[in-house]
Amino acid sequence: MSETVFALVTTYGVYVIFASAFLSCLALPIPTSLMMLSGGAFVTTGDLALWQVVAAAYGGAVIGDQAGFAIGRFGGTPLVEKIARTPARRAVLKRAQNTVDQHGGTGVFFSTWLFAPLGPWVNFVAGAAGLGWARFALWDILGETVWVTVYVGLGMAFASQVSAVADVMGNVVGLLAALAVAGTMALWIRGALRQQRLKRTEARQAT
Repeated sequence: MSETVFALVTTYGVYVIFASAFLSCLALPIPTSLMMLSGGAFVTTGDLALWQVVAAAYGGAVIGDQAGFAIGRFGGTPLVEKIARTPARRAVLKRAQNTVDQHGGTGVFFSTWLFAPLGPWVNFVAGAAGLGWARFALWDILGETVWVTVYVGLGMAFASQVSAVADVMGNVVGLLAALAVAGTMALWIRGALRQQRLKRTEARQAT
C-alpha cells in the first residue's frame, strides 16, 4: 500500500493529495492519512512545497466535508440511508447519528481527526439532521486543521519511517474507533435497562 501511495504522490504531487482528501470525506476507502504522511515526507526531501501540501490536504478535506454535509442536507435521511446500504455501513451510520445527537458541533470536530472513520458519516448525518451550516463549518475547519497538521507534521518529522508511522497511527485510530463503539453500546444498554425498569415500576403502580 505505502509503495503505491508513494508512487502516486511522486507522479501527481499535490493533486492526488487534494483528490484523496476530498473523496475520503465522501466515505470512499482512500488512504488519505498515508497520502498526507507521504506529502510531509516529500516536503522534507524538497520535492514538494509545504504550503502546497497543506493547502491541498486542507482544501480537499474541508471541501469534501462540506460536500458531504450538502448531500445530507439536500438529500435528507432517505438518501443517507440508501448510501449506507451494507450492514457495516449502517452500523457506522448509527454511530455517526449518536455522535451528532449527543455532541453536535464538538462531535463534528472530533470525527474529523480523532475518530476519523466516522467523519464522512457524521458529515452526512449533520446535514440530514439540520445542524446549522455555519456551526458545522466552524467545527469542521477546526478539526481538519488538527488532522492536516498532525499527519503532514508526522510525515516531515519521520520522513524515513513513513510506513511505520502509518501503521502505528492506523492502530491508534482503530483503537479509538473501537472505544467509541464500546461507549455507544454501553449507553444504549444503559438506556434499554432504564426503560425496562420504568416499565416494571409503572406495571407495579398500575396493579
